[in-house]
Amino acid sequence: MIYHPPKLLNALPGISAGITYANRDSYNTSESIRGLNFGENTNSSMPVIKQNLDLLDHEISDNGNIALADQIHGACVSLVSESGYYTGIDGFITKRNELLIGIKVADCAAILLADATTSIVAAVHAGWRGAAAGVLPNTLNLMKKEGADLQELMCYISPCISLKNFEIGEEVAEEFPTQFIDRSIGAKPHLDLKEFLASQLRDADIKNSNIEIDSRCTIDDYSFYSHRRERDKAGRMLAFITQTTN
Repeated sequence: MIYHPPKLLNALPGISAGITYANRDSYNTSESIRGLNFGENTNSSMPVIKQNLDLLDHEISDNGNIALADQIHGACVSLVSESGYYTGIDGFITKRNELLIGIKVADCAAILLADATTSIVAAVHAGWRGAAAGVLPNTLNLMKKEGADLQELMCYISPCISLKNFEIGEEVAEEFPTQFIDRSIGAKPHLDLKEFLASQLRDADIKNSNIEIDSRCTIDDYSFYSHRRERDKAGRMLAFITQTTN
C-alpha cells in the first residue's frame, strides 16, 4: 500500500484516511526527488506532483475532488466544500462527502479528525509555529461550531519529528509549557510536539482511547520524507481524510 491507514479513523463507516509513504524505490526513481512527493514548493515539477495526486486519488476514490493548501505555518482553519488550492490556511474541515482534504508534511505533524455521527472531518498541519499559535484548538472550535461532538471525535497524530530529534532554541521553548520541553537530551532544549498536540486534544475532552498517536519519527524512519534530514531533496507526504457517509 502506498499509504499508512490509521486504525481508529478507518474503522469508522465511510471514512478513508492515511498518510503516504515516500515510496522512493517504487515511483519517480529518476526524478530529482524520488518517490511520491506531494510538495508543490519542492524541486519536483508540477506535472510530477499532479501525477502523484492522480495516483493517490485512483487508490482511494477516483473522483478527483481534492482540496489542498499552501500551509503558511499559521493557525487559520477554513470550512471548505469545494476542491481546489486554498491560500493562507493550515487546516481544513469539511462536511462534504467525497471531498478529500489533504495536508503536506515532512517533519511537521498532521492531525486527522473525524466525527462520523455528523459527517464532519478535518485535516490539520502543525509544525511548532502552528502548534504554538493554536491551529489545533482553532480546528476543534470550528468543528464544534459546525455541529461536531468533540467527545465523539476519532483522532490521529501522524509520524513527525520526535522528542529526541527535535532540538529547538530557547526562543521556541518559551512558546510551550515546560512539561513538553526536555533539557536532558543535549545542549539545547527538545520539544515533544506529539505529546503537546495530544494534550490539546485531551483538553478538549477527547478521550484518550479516541486518540491514535503514530510513534514513528520522520527523521529516523526512511520510509518517510524528512526536511531536517534531506533539506532541499526532501519531498512531502500527504496526510488525507475523506468520507462517503451521509
